[in-house]
Amino acid sequence: MEERSLSQADAQRRVDQIHAFQQEMTTLENEGVLTISTEQTNKVQGYHARLLQTLSANYDVDTNAKSKQLTLGMKIASLFGALAMAASIFFLFYQFWGYLNTPVQVTILVLAPVLLFVLSFYLAQKQHSAYFSKIAALVSLSCFVLNLSMLGQVFNITPSPNAFAVWAAFGFLLAYACNARLLLFFAIACISSFIAMKIGTWSGIYWISFGEKPEHFFIPGLIIFLLPQFINHKRFTGFDVIYRVTAMIMLFLPILILANWGKISYLSWPTHMIEGAYQVIGFALSASAIWLGIKRHWNEVVNTGNVFFVLFLYTKLFDWWWEWMPKYIFFFLLGLSALLALTIFKRIRQSNVSEGVAQ
Repeated sequence: MEERSLSQADAQRRVDQIHAFQQEMTTLENEGVLTISTEQTNKVQGYHARLLQTLSANYDVDTNAKSKQLTLGMKIASLFGALAMAASIFFLFYQFWGYLNTPVQVTILVLAPVLLFVLSFYLAQKQHSAYFSKIAALVSLSCFVLNLSMLGQVFNITPSPNAFAVWAAFGFLLAYACNARLLLFFAIACISSFIAMKIGTWSGIYWISFGEKPEHFFIPGLIIFLLPQFINHKRFTGFDVIYRVTAMIMLFLPILILANWGKISYLSWPTHMIEGAYQVIGFALSASAIWLGIKRHWNEVVNTGNVFFVLFLYTKLFDWWWEWMPKYIFFFLLGLSALLALTIFKRIRQSNVSEGVAQ
């Protein structure tokens, strides 16, 4: 057995496969489809028992339904604990900050995130579940963000978008060190904001006003979506999903906004032409995302594409019919459009199932 080469997610999938196999075997035996000897049954059960024990010891995976429920509770508790600790440190700094001289302030600001980072990395190496390491990592990130903000106040440094790049770098470091998806999302948000701010300044606007032009997020959205194609995330649970979903939101949400408020676009066309162009782009991209997700077996891409396709469709139907159509007819037509979409998706699903059976 080479379970040591597995990630925790792979180990959990192997456990789930064992339980699914056991349930299917029981069903087949009860229905008289398959019968195996007692010797073979004992051999398989013994192998599975040893394998489950090994996986549980090496990867801290959930081997039954009760442990899965407890794991969910532990994840929620660790998230709330990390947020509470971060808020505690934030208010502690501001409560006693004025009583400290400048050298002490700088020392605290520099050492706090560094020591917490070392602690989180140590805990990540020692613990399989990494709940405590993720708490330490989130608190370390909070201290680091507070670090740059407070140092800027102490030395009267002019605010700049470069702080977002530094926060993103530290966030990526913590996320990959502790396998923390929340920190990865924070890092992606920071680096995307930094790129959008830079694009805004190159276009001649002040960096704080980068959100006034939704087109600023198109380039970072494309970059973030493509990154998982060049980085191996086999050892990091759900990182690919975070990259793709966040990138799609950064792409589709600005398009949705521009499809309804074209006057805030960089384009100098008439407003109705801008809105019409972005509506067409939104439909085309969301449909393409659904197709790509089905082809690559990216469920998160399919679901996100479906959500935005429906949003584009319903906003367009609202523009067409809301003003002149009776409201009961309007919502009735919305219901019919939902049934039509359901029928289409069902046919696509059935064709995919038929292809899978044929293979």
